[in-house]
Parts: sequence; C-alpha cells; structure tokens
Amino acid sequence: MPHWQYLCTFMSQKILCIDTSLEVCSVAIGDFSVEERGQNIHSSRLNLVIEELMKQAGMNLHDIDAICIDKGPGSYTGLRIGVSTAKGLSYALDKPLLSTNTLQTMGYYYKSIDALDTNALLCPMIDARRMEVYYALFDTSLNFVEETKAAVIEDGFLADYLPNNKIIFFGNGAEKCKETFIDNKNAIFPDVDIYPSAKAMLPLAEKKFKIEEFEDAFSFEPFYLKDFYIAPGK
Repeated sequence: MPHWQYLCTFMSQKILCIDTSLEVCSVAIGDFSVEERGQNIHSSRLNLVIEELMKQAGMNLHDIDAICIDKGPGSYTGLRIGVSTAKGLSYALDKPLLSTNTLQTMGYYYKSIDALDTNALLCPMIDARRMEVYYALFDTSLNFVEETKAAVIEDGFLADYLPNNKIIFFGNGAEKCKETFIDNKNAIFPDVDIYPSAKAMLPLAEKKFKIEEFEDAFSFEPFYLKDFYIAPGK
C-alpha cells in the first residue's frame, strides 16, 4: 500500500492542480499558478509550465502532497495528455491522485469572481461541436442539481428549471444558448471569460484530500462523456 494512504489530513496540503481540458494549459499550487493558452500546446508545454510553477513556488515535485487533474469533460486530446501526465507523476513520486469535474471547476471559478443570488443556478457549458454542449447544473454551493450531460440546444432545453429559476450560463458553450433564450428573463449570460482553470480546482481538491477520495493511478481514465469522434476521411 502506498505510504500516502497514511497521510495525516491535518497537514499543510500542497496539491499540484493540472487542467488541460480545453485550450488553456493551466497548473497551480497554493497561491501560485501558470497558464498558457493555445491550440494543441499541451503535449509540448505541460511539463514546462509545471517546471515554471515549481520555480515560482520555491518547491520541487517531491515537496507536493498530491496531484489533482481536471478529468473532463473536454477535449479528448487535452484530457488524455493531462491525465497521462498526472498519473505518471502520481506513480513516479508515490503521491495520491485526485480528480475534479471540469464543469464543477468552472463553477468555482465563476463563484470566485461574482457575488451570487442564492436562488440562482449555475450552468457551465463546454462547446461540443455543432449545437451540442457539455453541461451541468449547480446550486450556489456547487452541489450538483443536474449531473454532467451532453445535450443539443433546442426548444425545451432546461424546461424543468428555467420557469422557476434564474440560470447563469457561462463557458465557451454558453453562446449557443443566447438565441434560444433571448426573451427569457431567467436566462443570464454574464460578460465574463470563464474557462477550466487549475486555480479554481483547489477547493475541490482539498475536500477530496481530507476525506482521502483518491483515484487509482493505474486504472484512472479521463471522463470523456462521449466516444472520440473521428471526422470522415481522417
């Protein structure tokens, strides 16, 4: 049994958080973070941004207590690279592996920058091609109201919630909802750039660390939500 299973939950937690679910290559530990944005950069830049983060924090990888990865949903390739790196670090350093839901992380990011109406629901969205999105619904304490799903934006979407709840839509998939809900006073689209960020993972990572909700570094897989799509002719 790895020695980290006996870690005292009262110790100072130094959790390396990693997100590669979309176009931002994002890492964070404590108050320190490094982010780089660009298409297809994760394979070439992830290890380098981790190295830069460790320099900023005045630490080396052996000083950390755990690794946490945003498991998805998101980009197939980005998730695969991030999860592979996190699993490799967990195994090589003999440190516990934690995971967070990408949409829930986006909810924590939004909550960190906006004072929320306690009656509102949060709906982070990730673009999933055409009129489809990955989404989930959360209350303002970031508890799931509706679990992570893939859905096509059309009339009737969220019809069980919108008549009686304000819903705040954000993320790179939210734009797809604007025309559908343009006349609905309960649909709110704040002008903010909310994306999956390692900085927002720490509250969830700390909670999971304290209750030892660790992943198996050998068998853990990304949360793709849907099968990988290969375009015709590729």
